[in-house]
Amino acid sequence: MYYDKDTPFRGGRASEWFRNQAVWRYLANYFPIKLIKTVDLPTDQNYLFGYHPHGIMGLGCIMNFCTNSTDFPKLYPGLHSVAATLNSHFYIPFRREFVIAYGAISASGESLDAILSDKRKGRCVAVIVGGAEEALDSHADNFDLNLKSRKGFVKIAIRNGASLVPVYSFGETHLYNQIRNPKGSRLRNFQTKFKKVTGIAPALCNGRGFFNYSFGILPHRKSINTIVGAPIPVKQNDEPSAEEIDKIHDKYCEALRELFNAHKANYGITEETQLNIC
Repeated sequence: MYYDKDTPFRGGRASEWFRNQAVWRYLANYFPIKLIKTVDLPTDQNYLFGYHPHGIMGLGCIMNFCTNSTDFPKLYPGLHSVAATLNSHFYIPFRREFVIAYGAISASGESLDAILSDKRKGRCVAVIVGGAEEALDSHADNFDLNLKSRKGFVKIAIRNGASLVPVYSFGETHLYNQIRNPKGSRLRNFQTKFKKVTGIAPALCNGRGFFNYSFGILPHRKSINTIVGAPIPVKQNDEPSAEEIDKIHDKYCEALRELFNAHKANYGITEETQLNIC
């Protein structure tokens, strides 16, 4: 851990052998999880994928961009994907080797810069933009995204000239049933304070058991359909202004809404349902 401490901040060390293991495909088929391509992504540039929503675990992000179980290399030949996660994962012995092997890197700006500035191009990093706070909004009937004030990922994309790609996973919030915790409630206030202190969102939820469908720690068998949108070109600028960041952020939010509206009917969501950028 001491001699290898910089790896998560310098592009990681993903193992294609590990990402190709059959266990990942079995896991993806359990739900199932599917990666759906809408347009080609040229290999002569780098990409920052904004993944939404967080859900309880962000499982769709892990399976689609940290393993080859949903055929990312076949859908996007010439591109290599990794996903950003909390630094705490890299301070736990043995667990850190596991997450590094399947393609996780630190979510710090330093780490994202290392990936997106790679001159080899064809590098993709997925970031769950809503963060741990959005996990507390993970309910099957909720479509609120913690995105309005989240602009750091846009600044990083501009700084590196990386195209932004909106990604939405239908079904991510269906894997666990979370106790109702509306904003302003005593439970939600406690959860928010706990998260600020520890960085961990203490979601109170349950899934299914090994031999029952009503209670347990396993996720429910609900399909996750991850839609990868069209890239938003970004002009490189080492010192982007607030106005430039806001302009690209607005364009990103609009592209995400359009992606959601274009596909929601395919997954049982009514025409009246709208994506809320909070």
